[in-house]
Amino acid sequence: MTATSALERTAGELLGPVRWTRAQWMLLLVLCTVLALDALDVSMVGVALPSIGNELNLGTESLQWIVSAYVLGYGSLLLLGGRMADLLGRRRIFLIALSVFAAASLIGGLVDDPALLIATRFVKGLAAAFTAPAGFSIITTSFPEGRERNRAVSIFTTFGASGFSLGLVVGGLMTAMSWRWTFLVSVPIAVAVVILGLKYIPRDNAADRDKDGGHDVWGAVTLAAGMLGLVYTLVSAPGNGWGSVATIAGFLASAAVLAAFAVIENRVRHPLIRFSILREGWVARANLSAVGLFGSYLSFQFILTLYLQSVLGWSPLGMALALLPTGLLVASSAPFGDRLIDRFGAPRLILTGLAALTLGYVLFLRVGTAPNYMTDILPSVLLLGVGFALAFPSINVQATAGIQNSEQGLAAGLIQTSTQVGAALVLAVTTAIVSGHGSPSEAGGAVDAAAMLEQYRPGLILSAAVALAALLIAVPRSRRTPTIQVMAKV
Repeated sequence: MTATSALERTAGELLGPVRWTRAQWMLLLVLCTVLALDALDVSMVGVALPSIGNELNLGTESLQWIVSAYVLGYGSLLLLGGRMADLLGRRRIFLIALSVFAAASLIGGLVDDPALLIATRFVKGLAAAFTAPAGFSIITTSFPEGRERNRAVSIFTTFGASGFSLGLVVGGLMTAMSWRWTFLVSVPIAVAVVILGLKYIPRDNAADRDKDGGHDVWGAVTLAAGMLGLVYTLVSAPGNGWGSVATIAGFLASAAVLAAFAVIENRVRHPLIRFSILREGWVARANLSAVGLFGSYLSFQFILTLYLQSVLGWSPLGMALALLPTGLLVASSAPFGDRLIDRFGAPRLILTGLAALTLGYVLFLRVGTAPNYMTDILPSVLLLGVGFALAFPSINVQATAGIQNSEQGLAAGLIQTSTQVGAALVLAVTTAIVSGHGSPSEAGGAVDAAAMLEQYRPGLILSAAVALAALLIAVPRSRRTPTIQVMAKV
């Protein structure tokens, strides 16, 4: 069966038959593959972290940067990436960024220098910040508005959720050979997609480009610099001391740069973020909920990966299979997200999802150095899957509900930025707490498992606390919160 027919059959099973040309199916295949690669990259590297740390002699702080560099690069330029696609051409931006992604993947799989490895992760995040909005906008301009576009977007986002799920298993398989394959496996796929994209992605109509929009370069620079400075200061604080000159100066400098970003956004004609959109309470709550959802989830996965492999001694593939139910629940629920939101309303599903996530984190606090998977780990894995499946699409819907059409792109970009930058910040705080809790003692030449678990436990508690805070923030303050019937973005 060809990839095109497989994609067509999947769409038929999930969404009913559609009458698209072969060129349209191939276009959708190209765009879906790139989104799946983005999701694969995060989950594959997460599985490989202990192996990377062992080979390159990296501690928890450095390993955190392998994850954070990607999501921070992604989140800091996501808004600018979408704007540049409108100005310079979606096809051009998409193919150039995907080529950069492939080159960074190749370099990352070959280097031995930790700093260069982290740099390649940041570059890949920057590339994804351009491919993601460009790919989405290619869909919205290539498929007619209404049922056809909704179907195309649903297939597109389902591939993203499935990519994350598949990445856990693929990452385990690749790491079993070498952690380097978690980087290199993306290279031939990305190159093949670039070749297909040259043929099937339609050329941009010059008349459709926004030549009067401008782009907020200084806003993008100050946002990226401020967030990088803040994350770096948080991660370095345990080693430098929370009251040290370096830590205090880092926080002050980051605050000054972010304040400059706020000033720029209020003065430029076409800002990356129009802060007035946050005056709508449900939009602000949705974005804060996204920070809590992704921040707690990514931080928990980071610690869980180290716990299962470093404390329990599980293989990368065994760990991947242990976490697979979470990804399967998210992927299998994707086609039904819009129906659930239509029936129960986004605010109710957000609360239910965040409650399930919080309970999953709390239950995991029971684990010791010899847990039973079925009773101690699987309940949390299932609750996280249910919680993420309910909360993620509902948060996306609520963040764009009741917003004028002229600001829908801004609202969508803002919620994506909140998820990525929020994840980087919470992960940085988690790593700082874990690193500041002390190093596990060694007994007989081996790291004591109980001491290592106690080192990780504050990070687990923080994940639960962040999810609980997001749950409390998500509670509607009035009956004015809109819940319109729109296609769920998962």
